[in-house]
Parts: sequence; structure tokens; C-alpha cells
Amino acid sequence: MKMMMMMKMMMKMMMMMKMMMKMMMKMMMMMIMMEVMMMMMVMMMEMMMEMMMMMMMVMMMEMMMMMMMKMMMEESRNRSMA
Repeated sequence: MKMMMMMKMMMKMMMMMKMMMKMMMKMMMMMIMMEVMMMMMVMMMEMMMEMMMMMMMVMMMEMMMMMMMKMMMEESRNRSMA
């Protein structure tokens, strides 16, 4: 009788261990997925920052060009007036 109880208990323990292992595997997979997602997010953020920097540079260049054009126009107008 005691032997049977022990066997049953062992079986239960084994099942629990199996379940725990499965859960651990799932958790590990989730963690890895989360890590990958975080990495992707960081990469995307970096890319976005780079894009923003590029856009800012272009905008600055455009502004400079516009200012130069305005200056040139004003200079030519002043010259034509004088």
C-alpha cells in the first residue's frame, strides 16, 4: 500500500515537473520574444532619430538657401534702385 502511494506521489511529482518545465520553456520563449521586440523597438527608435536628424539638416539647408536667395534678391533690388 505504502509503495503504491509512493508511486502515485512520484507520478504526480513527475507530472508537475513536466508541467513546470513546459511553463519554463514558454516563459523563456516569451522572454526571448520580448527581448527581440525591445531590440527591434530600440533599432526603430534609432532609425527614427537618424531620419529626424537628416530631415532637420535638410530643413536647415533649405532655410539657409531661402535666406541666401532673399539676400541676393534684396541686393540686386538695391543695386537696381541705386
